[in-house]
Amino acid sequence: MNGIGTEEPVAGPPVVDESRRVAGFNGFWGTQPVIHIQGSQEAPDGPIRLYDLEQIPKEASPLLEGFEWATLDMADERGVEELWQLLSEHYMEDGNSTFRFGYSQEFLRWALMTPGWRSGWHIGVRATQSRKLVASICGVPNKINVRGQSLLVAAINFLCIHKKLRSKRLAPLLIKEVTRRCCLDGVYQAIYTAKDVLSTPIGTCQSYHRPLNWVKLYEAGFISHSYIPSKTREAAKYRLSDKTSTPRLRAMQTGDIDAVWCLLGKYLRRFHLYPVFSREDIGHWLHATGSNTDQIIWPYVVETPGTKKITEFVSFYGVDAKVLLSFKHSNVRMASLYYYASETAFTGEENGLQERLQMLINDALILAKNAGFDVFNALALYDNSHFLERLRFRPGNGQLHYYMYNYRTSPIPGVAHHKDTGGIGLLML
Repeated sequence: MNGIGTEEPVAGPPVVDESRRVAGFNGFWGTQPVIHIQGSQEAPDGPIRLYDLEQIPKEASPLLEGFEWATLDMADERGVEELWQLLSEHYMEDGNSTFRFGYSQEFLRWALMTPGWRSGWHIGVRATQSRKLVASICGVPNKINVRGQSLLVAAINFLCIHKKLRSKRLAPLLIKEVTRRCCLDGVYQAIYTAKDVLSTPIGTCQSYHRPLNWVKLYEAGFISHSYIPSKTREAAKYRLSDKTSTPRLRAMQTGDIDAVWCLLGKYLRRFHLYPVFSREDIGHWLHATGSNTDQIIWPYVVETPGTKKITEFVSFYGVDAKVLLSFKHSNVRMASLYYYASETAFTGEENGLQERLQMLINDALILAKNAGFDVFNALALYDNSHFLERLRFRPGNGQLHYYMYNYRTSPIPGVAHHKDTGGIGLLML
């Protein structure tokens, strides 16, 4: 379970996922083309295993009697509802069964029906007799850049297994099956994250949390009750203004997509690991659609007067955590910092980027608070070191490890370093 550290321990968002359970499955990761913990760190960047398409199995490995493979159809409302139901009951729960991520059906469509999505990469396991969905693993195609090398990879997510079936060794089979299907489509690398050390990660990022509604977090058990401060004093410490301070900050519109694509693409190229977005990707991932009730992403831009040039961009997305052991609150609304960019990164001004980002992200906190969120999450990656401490983010108890499947590269520090370059600029859901 993530937390805000010893000064102010909190439960934080759920972090127990099925990938962590794979680590003990008879050395599963030791048989896979990943960077092994005891392996050489001096090998050149590149694929670990070269696949021969003719040798890739055309059929899935058999499952235990009573279970069968399924392909989840995200274009069908019933398919989305099935996956949502499985995740709602069995996905990412903390060790004390206090919180569980509550992804909405709209969020699942956003996460899985990406530009170029492949239905065959959304995989399930059904109980043959009842037809109930009891396990899942999903991938979507992503183009990324790793130290100057462009790669088409599968971004893997939503590995989930019914609680009663977690002794059946389904996780390795799910991973092998999504690997098989991706390879048949000519995609031989993948990227994924986990809280546990499964093999050698390419990067590790500390989690951070910024309370927006301290009292609710305390009452819901998100903040540990072993630490009992003055509620009034703590709530005051995290109080925010109701109004933003960045001049000409406004919600992103459809007409801003091209400008955001150009600005963000230039900004991301400063990092050693980053996504290579197409214009269509920007429209999908970073442009809000739908009503306020089902909104997933909150994007904002800053424009100059007169020319209307977009000089800055910031975004965050929302996910609820179900509160399982509180009678007072049923959920905690979590905002997570997503992509941002600022022209100040290219001006060469000393401390310029730090000052602009502090103002921009502080405004994002205000906007999230005004939208009804209770906590704002971020990781120690990107350029986040410029503002995490100053804006009262507190370190969590957990870390997120980035892994690549069938690709070797030396470790990448999470945050940018020399002259605000390097680091991880890829954000996983």
